[in-house]
Amino acid sequence: MHYASLHMCCRTAFPMPHTFQQESLPSYLGMALRWLYTLSVALVWGCVVSSSSSHTTVAPPQDLQITDPGLLGSLDIEWKPPPNVQTFSECTVKYRFEYRNAGDRDWKVIFTRKLKFRVGFDLSRTAEVKVQTLLEGRCTDDVEVQSDWIYATFQVPLQGKLESEVQNFHCVYHDWEYLKCTWQPGLLAPRGVHYGLYYWYEGLGHAVQCDDYIQDHDINIGCILQNLSQAEYKDLSICVNGSAAATLLRPLYVTLRLHNLAKPSPPKQLVVSMSASEELHVAWGPPGGETPPQCLEYEVQLAEDLEEAKAAWASVSTQMETALTISRANQSRISCVRVRGRTNIFCADQGFWSEWTQECFSVSRKEDKQLFILIPVILSLSSSLIIFMLIGQCKKRSPAGKPLHASVGC
Repeated sequence: MHYASLHMCCRTAFPMPHTFQQESLPSYLGMALRWLYTLSVALVWGCVVSSSSSHTTVAPPQDLQITDPGLLGSLDIEWKPPPNVQTFSECTVKYRFEYRNAGDRDWKVIFTRKLKFRVGFDLSRTAEVKVQTLLEGRCTDDVEVQSDWIYATFQVPLQGKLESEVQNFHCVYHDWEYLKCTWQPGLLAPRGVHYGLYYWYEGLGHAVQCDDYIQDHDINIGCILQNLSQAEYKDLSICVNGSAAATLLRPLYVTLRLHNLAKPSPPKQLVVSMSASEELHVAWGPPGGETPPQCLEYEVQLAEDLEEAKAAWASVSTQMETALTISRANQSRISCVRVRGRTNIFCADQGFWSEWTQECFSVSRKEDKQLFILIPVILSLSSSLIIFMLIGQCKKRSPAGKPLHASVGC
């Protein structure tokens, strides 16, 4: 009875809608069941799609080969598509190609749809390459699928001992006009050795030998190469080979980038002037040659009291402009300014500084200016005093009452 009374009390206090009691509850339950069914179907379909895309696989490329066309380190890398590539008509097939020399830490990476590349290596070390297939599109639900890697290596037969290879090989691209390379004979090179330098870059049909050698005691120790503008911003492959009677010498292989070896001439027409406010105005012109003016940066240094042992050069600016105003730190008597240039970071990864262009000048201090004013006054007073003394001496020597006649030496 207590429960029934309580139930009746609740119904009286909180009357429930008639439709909810008899009709709405089954309707809401049906909607909930349909929603759960729809959610379940969606989840199952998602799992099916995910499972389908995750199980899509692609084979790696086939027949990876490395061949040497005789271009001093530029090797041809070639491969064939994976065998099942025709089944992926709704997807894009690409390749990730990586290469390096043995001992290098990092791989150079190329993404491509091509099946052949020509890249440069140091042939004195093993060439290493690897390729994988990349698949992406509707067939993978726009998820990139990667194949396994395939690998290949290449090593030219090396002759002679390592100590027979030339030493201290060094190249400088002067004024973007000519390349000067020098070397020294190998430690095991015999007397009478003959060296030859060969080079190649993209655009040449074959390797070319140097025709302007630098010699020391009839031995080639360097080479000057002209007209290399077509090789700028490309790999320049170089080989220095040696020959001697009954002795095998190991060749040297290098790959260069000319813009990273550029050395300009010193800046021209350095002009230094002093303003009324004791500021130095420095201006100069770009160097000659074929160096692009927009590819240069300059370092400006200033020295004061250069004749003293304690004087030192201090860098005041590194800039691309060809003018600078400098506030002088003290009232020194002598000042010198020097400027040099090199290829900036917008045109090269590195480069060589030019030689300095220097200009020195003398600046009078305020004490010196005061001294210049006092010297004429002192000289005038001294001259007047000497004249009065001479007149006095002459008067003492003249007889009394006689006129004084001027004579040489009194």
